[in-house]
Amino acid sequence: MRPLASNKNGGRRIMSTGIVQRRLASVSEALLGHEFYFARDPRNVINWYELRVYSQNGEDGILLYIFSKIGVTNRTFVEFGVGEGKQCNTANLCLNLGWRGLMMDSSRPHVYSALRYYRHLGKGPADVKILHCNVTAENINSTLLQNGLRGDIDLLSIDIDGNDYWVWKAIDAIAPRVVVIEYNPLLGHTQSLTVKYDPNFDRFGFHSSGTHHGASLAAMERLGSTKGYTLVGCDSSGVNAFFVRRDLARGKISAVSPEDAYYPSARWSSKLSLEEQFDLADSLDFIKV
Repeated sequence: MRPLASNKNGGRRIMSTGIVQRRLASVSEALLGHEFYFARDPRNVINWYELRVYSQNGEDGILLYIFSKIGVTNRTFVEFGVGEGKQCNTANLCLNLGWRGLMMDSSRPHVYSALRYYRHLGKGPADVKILHCNVTAENINSTLLQNGLRGDIDLLSIDIDGNDYWVWKAIDAIAPRVVVIEYNPLLGHTQSLTVKYDPNFDRFGFHSSGTHHGASLAAMERLGSTKGYTLVGCDSSGVNAFFVRRDLARGKISAVSPEDAYYPSARWSSKLSLEEQFDLADSLDFIKV
């Protein structure tokens, strides 16, 4: 946690007791003001730590657990597909724990709303830059570099409901220690499948159900492995997969296979059986990778 005020002590900067108490009180108030989230059928260690403060499901707690195991460095994040920024994977880190970074979304109204929200809560451009951008494989690296992001950062979160696989594959400007990426649970955990790349991809334009998007968990795990990452699990609502850079995970947090990490979609399971979900996905045009 970055100190607001400090004293010199052997070259190290330390927070005063009063500041520590105020910070803890701030975090406690934030936690009490939001809904706690408990995992369905917790099968991996990360699922026991699911907690929702600002995240869509239990991602906030999972991230806190992962960083408790591997530590943090520069407390820098990048997240794209944040919507209005009120329910995303980096909001808790930014608003309660002093992290800084970049948020992006393709909707201009969402970006304006996010700007108002974070400014109202006292967060300026030095804390979080919020950018209107239709992220593609072609522009992601230049966008990151133009916004001063390069090399090691602590967290990358990807949720663009479409080309997630292809954009992660293209990223080389930054080296995130942890990656959170949405997978398509309707594709199961055995086949390595993704949508065809289209920089103008529109999930609802392709199919009215919105089910034609992203990639399977197996595809994400295979891509992550080629980029040097270990799959450590998924949130129990069947939305996000969590990856830790292999050099950091070793001896601190265990790898999990796609089969053991996979959760079906909680949202779609309330409408269709698992077999019906898979049949729907089979009717769409995914490709093997």
